[in-house]
Amino acid sequence: MTQQEIFTQIQQMLASLFEIEPEEIKPESKLFEELELDSIDAIDLVVKLQKTIGKKIMPEDFKNVRTVQNVVDVVYKLVNNK
Repeated sequence: MTQQEIFTQIQQMLASLFEIEPEEIKPESKLFEELELDSIDAIDLVVKLQKTIGKKIMPEDFKNVRTVQNVVDVVYKLVNNK
């Protein structure tokens, strides 16, 4: 998967899970400040991502995630075994 494909999937997930308008979701969007996710929302997102990619996301992989692009980067590394 390319980073663009991953971004598109994450954008769709955020829109459906948290009722955020897709055009508001950009790579530089801050998850907590701009998209108003909380820690429970972050867990829901991780669970949905794990089901989608079929790989476990370790908490330490996600602890420094602040933006949508950070999420894309973590998923990209997992999917491409980097």
